[in-house]
Amino acid sequence: MERKDALLLLKRLKNIDLVPLARKYDVTIWKGSKKNKGWAGHVIEHYLGLPINSAQSPNFGSWELKVVPLKRLANGAIVVKETMAITMIDPFNVKNTPFEESHLLSKLKKAVVCARLFESQQENKSLLLNVSSFDLNNEKLYNQVKKDYEDVRRCIIEKGFECLSGSMGELVQPRTKGAGHGTTSRAFYARTRFVSQILGILPEEIS
Repeated sequence: MERKDALLLLKRLKNIDLVPLARKYDVTIWKGSKKNKGWAGHVIEHYLGLPINSAQSPNFGSWELKVVPLKRLANGAIVVKETMAITMIDPFNVKNTPFEESHLLSKLKKAVVCARLFESQQENKSLLLNVSSFDLNNEKLYNQVKKDYEDVRRCIIEKGFECLSGSMGELVQPRTKGAGHGTTSRAFYARTRFVSQILGILPEEIS
């Protein structure tokens, strides 16, 4: 499916509750006391008629689907709830790959980001509020993401993979990913203010 076709379909979902769709597509939200954290993304992929894909290349060849949660503050403003995972960090690959040829860029430059409203941990309701395409064609953003990537690359080369820290990066940070205490897996994450820029949320609404 081409990105433009997916965008047309996704925009029909705006302001639609994803929870009934989860039931329609047999997507499990809760299994006992354990929540399927990726349930909303699975619902949207089923809606589009696309296979679930967690490979490092963009999901559907020429574009990449991401789903992020939003939250409503006490003053009514809707803001990005958390950072957005972009792609896993393979230290050998990053060390030997410039930004222009990186998985990070291939994931970001053709992104389609869907934002859903997180109402509660129970997930009884969740409206899809925003669908945005993203090409990383803003020069300032591109240069900053490139710098964040190259800083990670330099750290791996000069200090080692284990020295990466979540404190690194203005827009994109390298952070641990995976279950269990002491995990060594790391991924690139878009910070909340970067996700807000992708979605077009005004700076004064960023928490």
